[in-house]
Amino acid sequence: MKKINIFCFGFGQVAKNFIKKLNTKNTKINLTVTSREETNKKVFDGIEYDSFQFSQDSFDKKLIKNLESSNYILVSIAPISGEDIVIKNFQNIFEGKKIKWLTYLSATSVYGDHKGEWVDEKSKTNPTSSKGTERLKAEKSWIKLAEDQKLPVQIFRLSGVYSNENNVLKRLKSGDARIIKKENQFFSRIHVEDIAEVLFKSLEQFKAKEIYNISDDRPASSEEVILFGSKLLNVDPPAVIELKSIENEMTRNFYKDSKKINNKKMKRIFDYKLKYSTYVEGLTNIYNNFI
Repeated sequence: MKKINIFCFGFGQVAKNFIKKLNTKNTKINLTVTSREETNKKVFDGIEYDSFQFSQDSFDKKLIKNLESSNYILVSIAPISGEDIVIKNFQNIFEGKKIKWLTYLSATSVYGDHKGEWVDEKSKTNPTSSKGTERLKAEKSWIKLAEDQKLPVQIFRLSGVYSNENNVLKRLKSGDARIIKKENQFFSRIHVEDIAEVLFKSLEQFKAKEIYNISDDRPASSEEVILFGSKLLNVDPPAVIELKSIENEMTRNFYKDSKKINNKKMKRIFDYKLKYSTYVEGLTNIYNNFI
């Protein structure tokens, strides 16, 4: 049985699905995670693990021992106040350690607006939002750290993540879904299970300082996806709202960007066939099994 000592900075839906995937592969998992909550021992998917308190302002010093003994590290904490708090607090601990795999989860918001055109990993990064700007800054910090300390770092740029728990069908049922009208508007998406599968494949097919777009095969407007979800649920779609009438600045900024994310590098390097190649397969499976 293979043994893996893994440390997850943040333990949200992506990290949890990755650990669930690992847990199906005859692997003994020694797991440590961080949370804003108080330090505690917990159980997930039959695995007892340590959850250490870590926030922008403080962390439980006891986590350092676990971090030093971990050779696989997943970072899913977004920058806070423009700063990557993992690098800020722990870059000296990484130095000289025999880390085999370190993955930073970024976002495709780093590309900014490309007027509905396709983008790949070599495309210009010109973020239009503060979150995208912070993500790009964090990416550069991780790459620099990888070069300075010869760390095996890879970066996954995630498209919009959906899952059995968080998806447009649930938003339609709760009345939270809205159709916001904007011409030539394209977003890309990825099911959380596909992210977990690619993370798992990258354990064996790893190349340092590489960046990968993690996305499905079919970029689409939010209107297209909501209309499909409404049809699945056999409910009337929500009313159409013009973008210019939206008062919330964050929402307006979100709709500034339009791009189609190219995933060919991900599929080629990891020899991966998507489980949910488009939102149609993903939402249909959720509807049939979880709604």
